[in-house]
Amino acid sequence: MIWNVWTDGWRLGLEVQHVIAMRMLRISAGGSVARAEASRMVTEKLTAGAAAHAAALTALLGGKGVEAAAIEALVPIRRTVRANRRRLGRGG
Repeated sequence: MIWNVWTDGWRLGLEVQHVIAMRMLRISAGGSVARAEASRMVTEKLTAGAAAHAAALTALLGGKGVEAAAIEALVPIRRTVRANRRRLGRGG
């Protein structure tokens, strides 16, 4: 199971790098779109971080263990990253 956590985290890291690159292109263009993207980025990070924390805590309090908590914590982060990749890939 720990191998799955590691590989899932590694894949997520690759997706994150792609999103960062697309966001930097958008932000470097400047203007209102850049300001909106920067603001959205901060808000999403806080929201995804809080959701990850809650998911891990719920797993731990439910007696699922550390590995399950790590897997559960990645779910909201992965969801946010994938949504951003789709949105930014469409140019939206």
